Amino acid sequence: MTGYIYQAVPSFFAQDDPLAEPDDIGALPPRFGLLDDSPDHWSTFKQKISQLNADAKDGAVYKVFYLGRHGQGLNNVAAEKYGMKRWNEHWAVLNGDGELVWGPDPLLSDVGEQQARDVHAAWEVEISNGVPLPGKVYTSPLTRAMQTNAITFEGLYSGSAPTTVILENCREYYGKFSSDKRQTRARIHANFPQFDFEEGFTEEDELWIPSERETEARVEVRARKVFDRVFDRDPETFISITAHAGVISAMMHVIGREGYYLPTGGDPNDSMNLEASQILKIPSEN
Repeated sequence: MTGYIYQAVPSFFAQDDPLAEPDDIGALPPRFGLLDDSPDHWSTFKQKISQLNADAKDGAVYKVFYLGRHGQGLNNVAAEKYGMKRWNEHWAVLNGDGELVWGPDPLLSDVGEQQARDVHAAWEVEISNGVPLPGKVYTSPLTRAMQTNAITFEGLYSGSAPTTVILENCREYYGKFSSDKRQTRARIHANFPQFDFEEGFTEEDELWIPSERETEARVEVRARKVFDRVFDRDPETFISITAHAGVISAMMHVIGREGYYLPTGGDPNDSMNLEASQILKIPSEN
């Protein structure tokens, strides 16, 4: 069991409200959902986070996570085409239907690429307003997430930019569905040579099996390991993770929040979203 307790720090963002409706907030709310709309809102926010860390006691640490969901993938197009019931019961285990190819590891659709460009544009707006850029950037090893990450952060940094690191534990629920089986390490490197791999990243996908879907409990274990890694290794306060609805919802559970399923245009996997969360790490007494 981890030696840390993770807690969300409420009252900064609209998404913090336990009654918040993701569809009402939208995929890209102004200021990424920051409630403070004063002229110096990002500067004030950064100062408050710095003060929380300065005043922290007993080993507590505060970090801000920008959690981004990938844009629409070809698997999402197929799920919308057939409906979720037929998708889950039949089509998801196949690689395609003769028209669409969604497995293994599909690309973004044209809509998904545009959604990622929209997020890039939103970052540009917030940079002009002083948003703290992430000092550490992570992504899922699935292509739709890596494409989204690459489009989102390309050219945003005026100086030296952090290299995106691929984390196995940021991937979506694995098993059965062909869309959630990743490419080989060599193929990923060929397609995204600008990214780094975490240490120990295997050549083959050793987690995905055709007969069994990963459990919710297991996904939450992985989500916790992502937080453990970040708080153990990264001195940076502002962290970006590009991932998937399922694992992001698991991250919310780990920090004591209800799952926050990102807003959609109909299908639960159809839209891109960026959420910012402030997370407190406290050493456990256990």
